[in-house]
Amino acid sequence: MAMMIVTVLLMLITVVCVRSHLKASGSVQSAAPKPSGPPCPRCGVPAPAEATFCPGCGVPRQIYEVVAAPISRVAAEGEDAGLQHHAVIRADICVGCATCVPVCPEAGAIRLEGKLAVVDKQLCLGHGKCAEACPVGGILMTTGDAVHQVEVPEVDARFATNVDGIYLVGELGGRGLIKNAINEGKLAVESIAEELFKEEESGPENSSGETLDVVIVGSGPAGLSAGLEAHRRGMKYIVLEQGDLADTIRRYPRHKVLFAEPIKIPLYGDLWVADSSKETLIEIWETIIANTGLKVLTQRRVENIKREGSEILVRAGDETYSSHKVVLALGRRGTPRRLGVAGEDLEKVFYDVVEMEAFRDRKVLVVGGGDSAIESALGIANQEGTAVHLSYRGSEFKRVKDRNREKLDRAVSDGKIEILLNSELAAIESESVRIQVDGEERTMPNDNVIIRIGGEPPFPFLERIGVRMIKKDVPLPESSLATV
Repeated sequence: MAMMIVTVLLMLITVVCVRSHLKASGSVQSAAPKPSGPPCPRCGVPAPAEATFCPGCGVPRQIYEVVAAPISRVAAEGEDAGLQHHAVIRADICVGCATCVPVCPEAGAIRLEGKLAVVDKQLCLGHGKCAEACPVGGILMTTGDAVHQVEVPEVDARFATNVDGIYLVGELGGRGLIKNAINEGKLAVESIAEELFKEEESGPENSSGETLDVVIVGSGPAGLSAGLEAHRRGMKYIVLEQGDLADTIRRYPRHKVLFAEPIKIPLYGDLWVADSSKETLIEIWETIIANTGLKVLTQRRVENIKREGSEILVRAGDETYSSHKVVLALGRRGTPRRLGVAGEDLEKVFYDVVEMEAFRDRKVLVVGGGDSAIESALGIANQEGTAVHLSYRGSEFKRVKDRNREKLDRAVSDGKIEILLNSELAAIESESVRIQVDGEERTMPNDNVIIRIGGEPPFPFLERIGVRMIKKDVPLPESSLATV
């Protein structure tokens, strides 16, 4: 028995020694599977393809979806000749207006199911009429993998642009998701702080002079998150907003805001308002600002940004701010043109439409005479029980596409839309509107006003200050597509 025990012990010792020798020589590989996904743009640590967060720095991987996307390759003429194109519905963009259905030459190839349009790939012959008709750009034509081509400012993993000292975050970067904007604002300021205060003794508490550490332009989710992170770090900063506080959220065209997971907001903690209203989010932001003393200056429209030596000068009206860094959180929609009438700041007023279904059974006034106004009116008029008036100050629609003119004529003939030419909105009230039609004032019951009279997009401003724009092909996840 004793001999057997000694033999077993000797065998165990031998196995351990051999294994140690092999491991030291590199002959034994770890059994743990290697990460299969690309490295994190921020920290370089690889991650499994299905991972939601980076295992190295903990950052949500989705915020780098556009940053890491390849630059768009324009296909050579005839390169895809002979390949069948087909339509792809962006389920995350589609507003369910059904404008695409009647224009498709192939019966049943595209149809409305619930709140979304869906494409039957077996019937779709790739005519592309649906993509041309979609008022929100929610239909793509492709021959293979679904990608979304977007034109975005060029930024790196720190959200720094090609212009030294200027960073860009939020919706303008290609994804209109509030949770991404919040994360990007925080991370951009983290990168700025690391660059400005590389050594502990040169931290923000020891910085001197009148020059700010960072100027943040915009008080939407990205701008406020950036401001809160700068405030938490004791940096010298200011948040400039051209309109009212949190104007981006206030004018956000969706009634509901969905967060799939908690979002960590600086100086607040985890935020989770799943299936809540934008009004709830505004209340939360206002509470955070009141409790932290975040420095936000409203009615400060930034008109120019330029570098002078080691400083960046930000001009807003009659005031100029000197800063080491600038974070642009402008929003992709730019600055909508306003009517300047009483009541325009009511929550019932929108400058864009995302959820057509939200206007079901409501009395809606659409203001404008261009394609965007007519397309909005047509989409809303398709909703059950909706009464739509289209107000235009001119005597006829002169600059609209023929197809929109034909659709509008049919909608008017069917009693879905009433046109008010030679009209001007005089005032917006909580349950009605006052409007001048041919010089006579009328009061009409009203639930919502949609103002589509143009505006100033942010791209010319970015190009003027030197920010480079590029086109990227962003792969679309299956969860964002609607096909059968």
